[in-house]
Amino acid sequence: MVIRRRFRAILLPLALYAVSGAVVGYFWMHAHSGQRGLEAKREIKGQILTLTAELNTLKAERTHLEDRISRMRDGSVDRDLLEYLARNRLGMTHPDDLVIITGGNTDN
Repeated sequence: MVIRRRFRAILLPLALYAVSGAVVGYFWMHAHSGQRGLEAKREIKGQILTLTAELNTLKAERTHLEDRISRMRDGSVDRDLLEYLARNRLGMTHPDDLVIITGGNTDN
């Protein structure tokens, strides 16, 4: 009888500590590397930083384009010059234009 009581007195607290340690370990693992854990939080903060930088560059590009458009709206731009620059940049020609294609540079 004494042996069984000692065995229970040692085994029962040991089992309770093991089960509670396993439960704490389970929750700690999910808090660290789970879907909403610490590692996921770090990844989301990194994504926020990269997207914020991209947003700032896009805002700067938009203000630059809005500035260029506002300079074209006030009527100070010659329409022929604007058409020439647009066609030159887009690589297109007017149906009435005469296009002469020359050979490329030859280094012979």
